[in-house]
Amino acid sequence: MTSHVLTVTCPSRRGIVAAISGKLAELGCNITDSAQFDDPGTDQFFMRVSFVSETGLTQPELAQGFVPVAEAFGMQWAVQDEATKMKVVIMVSRFGHCLNDLLYRWRIGALPIDIVAVISNHMDYQKLVVNHDIPFHCIKVTKENKPEAEAAIMQVIEDTGAELIVLARYMQILSDKMCQHMSGRIINIHHSFLPSFKGANPYKQAFERGVKLIGATAHYVTADLDEGPIIEQDTVRITHAQSSEDYVSLGRDVEAQVLSRAIHAHIHHRVFINGNKTVVFPASPGSYASERMG
Repeated sequence: MTSHVLTVTCPSRRGIVAAISGKLAELGCNITDSAQFDDPGTDQFFMRVSFVSETGLTQPELAQGFVPVAEAFGMQWAVQDEATKMKVVIMVSRFGHCLNDLLYRWRIGALPIDIVAVISNHMDYQKLVVNHDIPFHCIKVTKENKPEAEAAIMQVIEDTGAELIVLARYMQILSDKMCQHMSGRIINIHHSFLPSFKGANPYKQAFERGVKLIGATAHYVTADLDEGPIIEQDTVRITHAQSSEDYVSLGRDVEAQVLSRAIHAHIHHRVFINGNKTVVFPASPGSYASERMG
């Protein structure tokens, strides 16, 4: 039996859960995991349902069967086949810890994605990427060629059919046009605990403020720098005796973990954008299992 995921966002009203579960039962489906949230602040309802088709219906057939319920409640919705791996482009500059972590998790199956390309504005990681049999594109970015460079990046994205862009410490600001075009499909790792310490060199800012916790934030990219909806965050404790260089080293592990958790949530359709915030549902049982240990 094939596993599927149904995601739903719609105005809050009575009877939504009953209608969804009833329709899935009518289509011969068995629900294996379910999560829901009703936000009184935005008057929006969010739901994620994992289910299996016990009658062998395909994803298009399931989607067609669900249309009447979706139309009745004014839903934004999708039915996804869980076996289909999301196509991902990773972008990186000269800090490679997040890229290395993602490649390892991808290789062992902990992140079930299809990495269709790695883009960088430097050549530092060409050999690493090519050795993983992944296409590598070095697209230099300067003040003079930024529009042409971004057009080349978008061409790679379109040619590969990428559904998600991951900025794994890519140290270039994307244009408003690209952010809007890829809205909800670009995840950035910011090496700080937002909303504090935005912009360049946040570890130095944290050091100068004498903070006792540093962290990392994974968020969707918007035209407003470091202001996109937050998906995942974490922290590590530091002391007065540590230097700003210590902050950078300690922050690397947190950045890698936070970014991988955010990607995991996105590819399993657990993240819902709710205004300038997100709703992130817990992982379904078994979704963290790896195909192999190493």
